[in-house]
Amino acid sequence: MKFETPAGTNPVDRLRVVGQPLDRIDGPLKVTGTAPYAYEWHDATARAAYGHVIGAGIAKGRIASLDTAAAEAAPGVLAVVTAANAGTLGKGRMNTATLLGGPEIQHYHQAIAVVVAETFEQARAAAGLVRVIYAREEGRFSLAQERDNAIKPQGGDIPADSAVGDFEAALAGAEVTLDATYTTPDQSHAMMEPMASLAAWDGDTVTLWTSNQMIAWGQGDVARTLGTGRDKVRLVSPYIGGGFGGKLFVRADAVLAALGARAAKRPVKVALHRPLIANNTTHRPATIQRIRLGATRDGTLTAIGHESWSGDLEGGGPEAAVQQTRLLYAGEHRMTRMRLATLDLPEGNAMRAPGETPGMMALEIAIDEMADKLGMDPVEFRIRNDTQVDPENPERPFSQRQLVQCLRQGADRFGWDRRAAPGTTRDGRWLVGLGMAAGFRNAPVTKSGARARLHEDGRVTIETDMTDIGTGSYTIIAQTAAEVMGLPIDRIEVHLGDSDFPASAGSGGQWGANSATAGVYAACMKLREVVAERLQLDPASAEFVDGEVRAGGTAVPLAQAAGDGQLVVEDAIEFGDLDERQQLSTFAAHFVEVGVDVYTGETRVRRMLAVCAAGRILNPKQARSQVIGAMVMGIGAALSEELAVDEGIGFFVNHDLAGYEVPVHADVPVQEVIFLDEEDPVSSPMKAKGVGELGLCGVSAAIANAIHNATGVRVREYPITLEKGIEGLPALP
Repeated sequence: MKFETPAGTNPVDRLRVVGQPLDRIDGPLKVTGTAPYAYEWHDATARAAYGHVIGAGIAKGRIASLDTAAAEAAPGVLAVVTAANAGTLGKGRMNTATLLGGPEIQHYHQAIAVVVAETFEQARAAAGLVRVIYAREEGRFSLAQERDNAIKPQGGDIPADSAVGDFEAALAGAEVTLDATYTTPDQSHAMMEPMASLAAWDGDTVTLWTSNQMIAWGQGDVARTLGTGRDKVRLVSPYIGGGFGGKLFVRADAVLAALGARAAKRPVKVALHRPLIANNTTHRPATIQRIRLGATRDGTLTAIGHESWSGDLEGGGPEAAVQQTRLLYAGEHRMTRMRLATLDLPEGNAMRAPGETPGMMALEIAIDEMADKLGMDPVEFRIRNDTQVDPENPERPFSQRQLVQCLRQGADRFGWDRRAAPGTTRDGRWLVGLGMAAGFRNAPVTKSGARARLHEDGRVTIETDMTDIGTGSYTIIAQTAAEVMGLPIDRIEVHLGDSDFPASAGSGGQWGANSATAGVYAACMKLREVVAERLQLDPASAEFVDGEVRAGGTAVPLAQAAGDGQLVVEDAIEFGDLDERQQLSTFAAHFVEVGVDVYTGETRVRRMLAVCAAGRILNPKQARSQVIGAMVMGIGAALSEELAVDEGIGFFVNHDLAGYEVPVHADVPVQEVIFLDEEDPVSSPMKAKGVGELGLCGVSAAIANAIHNATGVRVREYPITLEKGIEGLPALP
């Protein structure tokens, strides 16, 4: 199906099933522990052996010698695979570093071997017998030290620089200016389920039960790495215990499970332990961001400049922290720049809302600081500088943009008018403050396919390689099929996460829900046509309601079209250039109340509100869950989350869930989520957009701004730990 003109009225608009707050259809499997995750496919492969991955003990250099003899002779060991005996390996398109290192080492804990044994304990014990001697080289581990050596990145989907008008002249002539630098740290995805895979070979074909967000990408990269055809690789990933972007690409667990299984001639399971997740896989890179703003005294922005520095391994890309600044606020004269330093730290890559999350952490503090300088309310300052067109391309409007409505409704609901001057509101020992920030995340769309099967009993099965990373894909796909086919949701069966199914959008980039359901819509609309033709009814006028097909006064059971077998169709949604002619984005307003202990500087978030405009909400219950989870992630980014870099050795020190501090139940306050009534016919036939990443973008800045309102202390370095502001707290009572 081609989507080249804005959506008109279609079967989804009935909203009998779509748009309803239904429970997750996979919920019972999750809460009973019967949903099989990657490491749990016990029945799929008998006699599975276990692999234990060995990570490099240096960050940069070479392996001078690697002795595996003692490990190979250890009890239960079936094979030890290294770069020396793995055969010729390629490199996937999505990986910056090679997934099996040696003799060159590109980063600390790069995988250099996998030990395969009958039991996990035997594999781990034998791994401790492998002797490695390294030739260490000096590495570059500090973004601050390498900032001056950063270069303009080449290639990539996002241009490194943008410019409109004369930024420098406009800034120099502005009545009020701001020039401030903000930093965000390296962060870990810290998902519950580790990267894990089980591999089994059948001749020259390998099946990988793995934890991967993008099945089609993963299948291609496994094939490239192993030097085989895509048809020789099958990926199965029906349930994923969290990803946040860390499982967008194939990691070492999948490749080493495949290599270990081939060497041991047995199915092999590999799970990366926590230190390897932090250092071997990917993370959100640290940033240094300089923001310069110029405005008239009445609060009109005239100059907007945003420069960002980040680092990655050689061959990697930048953290695109300036991209929201190109779109969020009006301003005649504009400049953005990204610069990339080469660092010998583990790979930096996508983490929930890459670019916009750290970018909004800086931009939305800067906007508040500018409002303070102007003596304006931060909400009104943002409203004054709203735009309904792309500021860098005024001929290109937003398809939908209700940021002002989000801000006004949020301010009214939250009691923003009760906000007092910084440092003046107390509740016992607590300094109390209110803060807010705009939320912004782009909402791209991408091709997505599905297969629909009509069974002889009238049930419909949907097959697509779309994944569910805890976001509710099973349910919204079932809702879509039920709506289009005129069936109750319990008559829909959904199968996901298998490369044998049609390729979908996959889970990532906030495009998954809208694109994947649109692909299912396309397959079901094609199925409707075939059904109507089989039943000799007019496809244009046929209605699918309550398990029947009705047209011209005739009502025929849907099941009759299947006969004694199945009716199978396949289709995909293919998008035209609507998203090029109009900007697809989502918007929010985040409001936060914090308390800061006047004695210790400890910050406690007391209540939070998110008002979101994100197209049609396909399932409000699931969407709310996504947003409150993102808000919790924003608490962590604001107050505690940081991968601490050992700049002498070149690794992340706090590489487990004990040292990497994420919010827990006691840290999470009252949370409220409001979705504005919005449909976006430009986005897809579903008229929807993504929302799971929007809930994070801006949250941390809202917390930072609330801390400033509570204390009068402005902290520009995340995370905002108590020692960064305690000296500036008001005098003790």
